[in-house]
Amino acid sequence: MTIDEKTMTELEAAAFRRLVVHLRERTDVQNIDLMNLAGFCRNCLSNWLKDAADARGVAMSKDESREHVYGMPYEDWKARHQNEATAEQRAAFDRNRPQH
Repeated sequence: MTIDEKTMTELEAAAFRRLVVHLRERTDVQNIDLMNLAGFCRNCLSNWLKDAADARGVAMSKDESREHVYGMPYEDWKARHQNEATAEQRAAFDRNRPQH
C-alpha cells in the first residue's frame, strides 16, 4: 500500500469522524460496556482528542473535547442516556480496568 502521509491523515480523520457519529447514534451502548468490551469509551476518545490538541498547542478544554465527541455537553448526554451501572458491569470493569 502506497498512500502519501497527507492522504492517510485524511483517511484517518474520516474514520474518526465516522466513529464519532456512530457513537453519537448508539446512545443505547453505555460507556461502561464499551470499556468492558473494548477497553475504551467516549470519554477516552474525548481525552485522546484533547491530548492531540495539547500536543499541537491547540486550545481545547476537557468540556470542549467531550462536547465534540458526545455532540452535546457531557452532563446533558449523561442525563439523557447514561444508566446507573449494574453490579455485574462494575465488577467486570474492576477486573478489566484499562491502564490508559
